Amino acid sequence: MATDFDAVVIGSGFGGSVIACRLAEAGLRVCLLERGRRYPPGSFPRSPRELARSFWAPGRGLYGLYDVWSFPGLKTVVSSGLGGGSLIYANVLLRKDEKWFVKEEPRQDGYEYWPVTRQELDGHYDRVEQMLGAQRYPLDQDPYRHTPKTLALRRAAERLGLDWQLPPLAVTFANQGRPAVPGEPIDEPKPNLHGASRSTCRLVGECDIGCNFGSKNSLDYTYLSAAWRAGADIRDCCEVHSLEPADAGFSLSYLRHGPAGDADCGHDAPPRLTLTADRVILSAGALGTPRLLLRNRSAFPHLSRTLGTRFCGNGDFLSLVLKARPEPSGSGGSDPDSLDPSLGPVITTAIRLPDRADGGGAGPGTGRGFYIEDAGYPEFVRWLADDNPLADARRLLRFATGRLRGLTSKDTDSEAGWQLARLLGGGGLSDSSLVLLGMGRDVPNGRMRLQGGQLRVDWPSRASRPYFHRVNATMRRLAHAMGGRYAGDPLYWVNQLVTVHPLGGAPMGRTVQEGVVDPVGQVFSYPGLYVADGSVMPGPVGTNPSLTIAALADRTADKIIDQWAAARTRGTARSRRKANEE
Repeated sequence: MATDFDAVVIGSGFGGSVIACRLAEAGLRVCLLERGRRYPPGSFPRSPRELARSFWAPGRGLYGLYDVWSFPGLKTVVSSGLGGGSLIYANVLLRKDEKWFVKEEPRQDGYEYWPVTRQELDGHYDRVEQMLGAQRYPLDQDPYRHTPKTLALRRAAERLGLDWQLPPLAVTFANQGRPAVPGEPIDEPKPNLHGASRSTCRLVGECDIGCNFGSKNSLDYTYLSAAWRAGADIRDCCEVHSLEPADAGFSLSYLRHGPAGDADCGHDAPPRLTLTADRVILSAGALGTPRLLLRNRSAFPHLSRTLGTRFCGNGDFLSLVLKARPEPSGSGGSDPDSLDPSLGPVITTAIRLPDRADGGGAGPGTGRGFYIEDAGYPEFVRWLADDNPLADARRLLRFATGRLRGLTSKDTDSEAGWQLARLLGGGGLSDSSLVLLGMGRDVPNGRMRLQGGQLRVDWPSRASRPYFHRVNATMRRLAHAMGGRYAGDPLYWVNQLVTVHPLGGAPMGRTVQEGVVDPVGQVFSYPGLYVADGSVMPGPVGTNPSLTIAALADRTADKIIDQWAAARTRGTARSRRKANEE
């Protein structure tokens, strides 16, 4: 394998995949290193045995998809696989609100200053949306128009006078120029790196646990496949541990956990390999990138003191609507008591609550803005939700009594089918429940550090409590508008929060005193070293952050390509002058 490159990209999420693709297509020699393995269609776990092996814990011999971190007061889940978070995210491609690019004064802990604007990113947003094949949920077509959870949340938002929309999704519902049809083969003019066929969304609510049908336009089918076709060297099961400046570039070493594509991606004694590159792009995520920089800080003594700061959870908050009656009058032939949470992709709907930064229309006392979205879940989760041991015991006793009576009776037994139906319980709880996801502008006052060689995150949530109270209150109103009961996140009341959108740790800034990287992602004091992932955010995105991470990475790619082209031009000019002199 090659050991020297124009650029090495560490990580294959929304930053690394975009960078690798753009640089490879521009002609640079690119190597991308991803610690997790590849997940072609059909390989995402579904059985209990498979799920038990689906966590990332190399010290315990596990090299799976889900990397769960536990910090004081905070739990977070990130992905480990080729395609990063796109493998298990809910596909939403919303842009950061224009006025949420705030520029606050650094007078207190937790301030935000965004050195980029929405106008500077809009062209990059356009480019990423096109590459990811953004489509909105086709609610105006059959069979999609009768999706209960979508209709229920829309009606609840309208009753409360809230701003509602169908957000763009990185999901293929329809082939170009044709109506949407579930399960139809997707037309792909070029091969993807898995060499696999795909089908349009089958509406099974499995986006967050990996789509086994290839309906999601995840990064492995889009940017990574394009990078692979352009000649990028993509290596999975490769975890980077050390990085340092070397000559005119950088040297890094990584552990190869197993052969590329190996099923378990594990070795008892993985080999350590070394690469050199003119430039390195860190895209290991808001936990991985700061940890890598902190562990190798001695090799980069001039890193900004802001390394490890401005951490937040993007305002993530989870709750449940229980026993809803979404449409008391009934319509469309659907069960008026059913939300059918497994029908559709995980998220179809987004409700926006304004921010004080929005100005006049936000109203007094608005506070920090946020989004609320529906969250469907797979069928097997519905079985688990209805598995109440006490209720199960009562149903089993009732079934056994009825069957014993039927077996001992001399009359014809016509009750067996009815008794079996009662044994199953009817699924009333899961069928009338819906998860609500909130995300928004919490306070980015968290700090990262190493303790005993391990990453530690301290994020005092007290400053964000007014924000969380407002999210909680709005979700409660929505639950009641759907005729249901509200169950907020119980962990919140014991000062424990869960986030799937960790941000910050290597924030961008105007100077080295304000950030780790400049507004185009280059690390201050170290030309050629870049960061392109959620760690560069100086604060919360406010909505699903994947599109903004990708747009910023696309902007960084432009800068790298321009610098590389200019260097090549200068080198060519010097060679010509030298030839003429000779």
